[in-house]
Amino acid sequence: MFIGREKELNALDKLYKSDKFEFIVIYGRRRVGKTELMNQFIGDKKSIYFMGVESNEKQNLENFSNSIIEFSSGIQAETSFASFQAALEYVFRLAQKERMILAIDEYPYVARSSKSLASTLQLLIDKYKDTSKLMLILCGSSMSYMEDHVLAYKAPLYGRRTAQMKILPFDFEESCRYFNNLSDEDKALMYGIVGGTPQYLLQMSDKLSVEENIKNTYLNPMSFLYEEPVNLLKQEVREPAIYTAIITAIATGHTRMSEISTKVGEDTNVCSNYLKNLMSLGIVQREIPYGEKASRKSVYSIEDNMFCFWYRFVMDNNSIIARGAADMVYKRIEPQLSNYMGRVFEEICKQYLWKQLLAGNVPVEFVSLGRWWGNDPIQKSQAEIDIMGEQDSESALFAECKWRNERVDTDILETLVRRSKLFRYTKVHYYLFSKSGFTKGCAEKAAESGNVTLVSYAEILGSMK
Repeated sequence: MFIGREKELNALDKLYKSDKFEFIVIYGRRRVGKTELMNQFIGDKKSIYFMGVESNEKQNLENFSNSIIEFSSGIQAETSFASFQAALEYVFRLAQKERMILAIDEYPYVARSSKSLASTLQLLIDKYKDTSKLMLILCGSSMSYMEDHVLAYKAPLYGRRTAQMKILPFDFEESCRYFNNLSDEDKALMYGIVGGTPQYLLQMSDKLSVEENIKNTYLNPMSFLYEEPVNLLKQEVREPAIYTAIITAIATGHTRMSEISTKVGEDTNVCSNYLKNLMSLGIVQREIPYGEKASRKSVYSIEDNMFCFWYRFVMDNNSIIARGAADMVYKRIEPQLSNYMGRVFEEICKQYLWKQLLAGNVPVEFVSLGRWWGNDPIQKSQAEIDIMGEQDSESALFAECKWRNERVDTDILETLVRRSKLFRYTKVHYYLFSKSGFTKGCAEKAAESGNVTLVSYAEILGSMK
């Protein structure tokens, strides 16, 4: 089942139709659907697809040679080019006569085993770019390698690419397309449980309840998702144990650098380097209060929903899950799901606001969105605003998001208005987002105010149709 990626496919198709040399770099974290995207694109076109393996240069060269010979002759042959340069030059020459694609998947595996590969590609691109009709695609899951050794200024291939695509997980709207048969509420829950990574979405079934899906995957020792975070870290980093300790610390509420360092038992400088790697992988994010530049208030949170759910609910229960106690563990998880979904709903609301901005449907044309927290000197307490976004020094929007079964009442609006006055904006607009709608009093007050927009979860879903 292939869903989404229309924008990426259209971009690749446009490059293909140029009928001149094109060099595209595709990268993104594992399981995000890069290989499926390429297969969907090259399916009906003359193409050589080669996937690198984590082996030596000889093995990769043999596999690459087999792919080229099978393309040229239609038969599999136990023969090999003398070098990567000879193999690649053969492909470049083939493409002088007709449009064709060479897609090298997991390029970092090949390049690490053949140190001169990048320089060889540089040489051949410079030699044939004006005469070849080759569409060269290099794809990789090692984000740091692709950024440092392919895209970076000092990399041999810098300046040769004609396009690059960073493939990201699906947003909430795209993820919902996997779950047509689920109820509206369960669609949000499913997004909160696995996020927008296609491989994880495919582990879930829209013919089963959320409870059954959780039991079949996270609470099943034989399932793909049961050990996925640990397995993924083993593939991406050298010291998975320390990374696991850091993610666990964040998942259990230790969100500041000093707290993480104390919990893990490592120096803050050491933790800082590990956190940078986790951020580059899209697993962890660093936040500072919106509009502030000082890093003292910065906190870390788990950005990937699958990792967040796993470290929140699975890791501590691993021992009894391994003994088949799925029902017992789910009874522990269920009462916490509503609270867990608070953070997820905030993200869904942010995505909604961005789409309304692009459609020209917002009263404040913000340039960014974020969360704010800090001291309220009037109330003499800590305050928090779920979402705020600034257009300029005079205009901003403020939003509160509530994922709960009760309707939102006037007290939520009054609190948001009061907290917005901690800032010096003269043009302000308020948004209230609610899973269950709004009381009559809240709706009347919003209408009376004239600068308040009430958005139910049902309306968010309706805007996606």
